[in-house]
Amino acid sequence: MKEHIGISDIVMITLDTLRYDVAVKALGAGETPGFASLIGAEGWEKRHTPSSFTYAAHQAFFAGFLPTPVGPGPHPRRFASEFSGSTSVGESTFCFPEATLPEALSRVGYHSVCIGGTGFFSRQNALSCVLPDLFAESHWRKELGVSHPQSEQHQVEQAVTALKRDEKVFLFLNVSALHQPNWFYLHSEPAPDTLETHRAALRAVDSALQPLWEALRARGSAFVMLFSDHGTAYGEDGYFGHRLGHEAVWTVPYAEFSLP
Repeated sequence: MKEHIGISDIVMITLDTLRYDVAVKALGAGETPGFASLIGAEGWEKRHTPSSFTYAAHQAFFAGFLPTPVGPGPHPRRFASEFSGSTSVGESTFCFPEATLPEALSRVGYHSVCIGGTGFFSRQNALSCVLPDLFAESHWRKELGVSHPQSEQHQVEQAVTALKRDEKVFLFLNVSALHQPNWFYLHSEPAPDTLETHRAALRAVDSALQPLWEALRARGSAFVMLFSDHGTAYGEDGYFGHRLGHEAVWTVPYAEFSLP
């Protein structure tokens, strides 16, 4: 991570609620060609999330605790708030005295931008201000939220606009489309959310993100971290939703890559 600081834009995109199995199957079926062109033949890496719902997971992410690789560790982290005795800090880890990555990157000259999606970024109450308040610039409106049928398009448009500046940018995007409700990505009339509508939302996100990749390439160098914050259950073992301890929730897809 150190080699990118000050040279590259830093981009963190959370595909909120995306399940690992759905991501892998869609990639293998050729349904997400945009992701395929970026993450290559290796595809999505299987990881475990630090938490089972959006707020707690993002608090961990911003402090450096990204989804953990499956298998015995320790696994060196990309970035970390400094504290004595950490076993997951390596030679390449970007360490900082601040509590979070947005604050740390702001100190070294980055303009930090949050494009909100789910309710924890909505600024509709004190709790939903905590995460966006870490950033110098933040955006949320109904068109970016989970209930809008074209939220992914509006979020990307907002992100591309935010990149129109000279200084390096730390861009965070919380993609809301995969979160329930997502029935409208497959049906014209209200219907239950299912694995199929979840997968249809992923196809829409893959397509919508193309202008963002182009905008980042046009700016020069960018290091991108792309992953889910948690999965969600659609009836497995009687479970529905997330904020619960099930394999469908704890297992998430992860990828990182450099642009151009």
